[in-house]
Amino acid sequence: MRALVPVLLAFGLQAQTPDFIDRLPPAAQAEALDIVKRADFVFETKTQPKQVRLSTMEKLFDHPVLGAAMWRHCQFVPGFYAFIHPDGAWSIDDTRGLKGTLRLVYQRPGHRVYLVEGRAAQGRLKTPFAVGAKMLTSYRYWEAKDGFHSHLKTWTALDSALLGVLSRPFRPYIRGRQDEFIAYINGNVATFGEFAEMSPKDFYGPLKRDGDPIALREFQALFMAK
Repeated sequence: MRALVPVLLAFGLQAQTPDFIDRLPPAAQAEALDIVKRADFVFETKTQPKQVRLSTMEKLFDHPVLGAAMWRHCQFVPGFYAFIHPDGAWSIDDTRGLKGTLRLVYQRPGHRVYLVEGRAAQGRLKTPFAVGAKMLTSYRYWEAKDGFHSHLKTWTALDSALLGVLSRPFRPYIRGRQDEFIAYINGNVATFGEFAEMSPKDFYGPLKRDGDPIALREFQALFMAK
């Protein structure tokens, strides 16, 4: 029986390791495994089918500045702004204390994996301290007869052991807020893609008034070019 214990433990660890880990670049793989090992929260959600083509969603995924601008004009909250970094990563900021930086570390048709660093300022999640975390996010998406589907799974590790201790009384609340927020964001990503599919030119006026040259240039190239 004792001989079986290491085998069972190894099997349990293997079962908990995401199936895509070995496809990541070595540095990203080490970071992803560390997050999974230390994860305080694990969450997954699926969207209801949306009437939008996968190709339209791919355009929005590949152009986060434009996607954030269109998100704002759909009046989803919070209203994010996106910024591209020189190394290819991109960040989002709701200007009210919620920020995140995303690095795309794996991509193939229908599957993207991100390493995310997020921070919520003191009080932003109704906690008496700032909350920082690293996340591993697996985003799978596909097109079926009834529309566009997506499945998102996130592993979240709080930034420090001290934060883990301080947050203990608030963990059910923090986890509930994170789960609710991720499900909301994931659902709305597909929804504003659906809006873009139905009537893309409705976004042109608001984007022009908004005055972001990157978003406007990308929109013209993707949705108005003949």
